[in-house]
Amino acid sequence: MALFNKSDMQYDDYKWTAYPDDDPKITGKPDSTKFNRHEGYEVLYLINKLAEVWELKQLVSCKKMEKLIIEKLPTDIIMQDAVKSWLSKNWNN
Repeated sequence: MALFNKSDMQYDDYKWTAYPDDDPKITGKPDSTKFNRHEGYEVLYLINKLAEVWELKQLVSCKKMEKLIIEKLPTDIIMQDAVKSWLSKNWNN
């Protein structure tokens, strides 16, 4: 079960375009796939996946990730694995 749900998201200007289940972009882990910070499903997926990988158990941690992605993530960071790395490095800033 996902820790972070659409109803928990703090920002409301996302696009919500669903990908088909067999879309090759969906690998099940953060990878070198392009990341669109304006696509709600992509943000939701990445936050939940990183919460799982990093063993985060509190909703506040997910909200912090969302805030960092929307407000602080540099625009030149566009791959999922780069977002993961950036979040890890900037978590305490």
